[in-house]
Amino acid sequence: MKEKTVEELKEMMDKGENFQLIDVREDFEYEMSNLGGLLIPLGGILIEAERIAKDKPVIVQCRSGKRSAAAIAQLEQNFGFTNLYNLQGGILAWQQEIDPTIEVY
Repeated sequence: MKEKTVEELKEMMDKGENFQLIDVREDFEYEMSNLGGLLIPLGGILIEAERIAKDKPVIVQCRSGKRSAAAIAQLEQNFGFTNLYNLQGGILAWQQEIDPTIEVY
């Protein structure tokens, strides 16, 4: 599984690169703090797969990286995605490495 670090994601954001960010956490987690990605909770990832781009890099994130890895495995297996990257450490890593003010639990 391909991965991106939070530092790489921040660099992509700062450069304005063309990519999609998918957040597979639950609504309440997203409302607490998010990185501006499209919210598709893990439970609905296969149902909403058509909302995920196939023509540019897609970074999938969650709290720690476990749910996003599960989402990527499901999408690759069921739909043949080849452009997905797991965000290493999820929003917890973002808080530790990039923005210590972001609220996480």
